[in-house]
Amino acid sequence: MPLYEHVFLARQDLSAQQIEELTAQYKGVIEQMGGKIAKSEYWGVKTLTYRMRKNRKAHFTLMNVDAPAAAVAEVERQQRINEDILRQLTIRVDEHEAEPSAMMRKVDRDRDRDDRRGGFGDRGFGDRDRGGFGDRDRGDRPPRGDRPPRGDRPPREDRDVPSVTGGDQEQGS
Repeated sequence: MPLYEHVFLARQDLSAQQIEELTAQYKGVIEQMGGKIAKSEYWGVKTLTYRMRKNRKAHFTLMNVDAPAAAVAEVERQQRINEDILRQLTIRVDEHEAEPSAMMRKVDRDRDRDDRRGGFGDRGFGDRDRGGFGDRDRGDRPPRGDRPPRGDRPPREDRDVPSVTGGDQEQGS
């Protein structure tokens, strides 16, 4: 049977238990149609790059599937009908990875890094100025105070500039 990696994104307001129930439901469909789930990983709630159906975050779940194409098509059909599923993606692969997926390795790596640093308190954000853009590199542009004089250009009110409001102009009849 062909091998697939199937990822689906569920709405952020669902609980972890509801996500497990959805995963079990889709696993049941695949097993009923003669396939099996080699591995299932819950990646957690992640921020989306752009809004999908008014959601900014979603629950991500990966399933490594060993099933006929009809079983995968049925799961995708049910997910399109379900309002709780924002997106799904199924990719056919030559073989499943035995070790955890890249997303799970990233989570483990981040957790290890946080443990070495002592959690969030030791990251140096405590004394950082959070307002404005004072620390931003301005490139070649000089600060506003160092600009050259404006020259012989007259002040704004003395210039001959047509009025934008339209109050000085006559209205045609």
